[in-house]
Amino acid sequence: MEIFNYMEKYNYEELVFFNDSKTGLKAITCIHSTKLGPSLGGTRLWNYKSESEAIEDVLRLARGMSLKSACAGLDLGGGKTVIIAAPKKLKAMNFSGGHTEDLLNL
Repeated sequence: MEIFNYMEKYNYEELVFFNDSKTGLKAITCIHSTKLGPSLGGTRLWNYKSESEAIEDVLRLARGMSLKSACAGLDLGGGKTVIIAAPKKLKAMNFSGGHTEDLLNL
């Protein structure tokens, strides 16, 4: 997938990567659209087979949130964050400060 071409074709605004070596946190946040308002979306924790799979998923989910918000008549756009980790590994991570704070403030 040529990411910039794909983002342009489907009107994505942002794709942000987080990598915190101290905690092991790896996450991707995607903002599809803020045309109607701030982005609405949640966070998915998944044990992705590859980074490419995680990128494809976050793009699909963020766009889906834009469409759901518009269909519901909300003045909100769509976004999503995916955390790349096996659930057991996530429990062992130390979530104090660092990029986790950035994720909460998006």
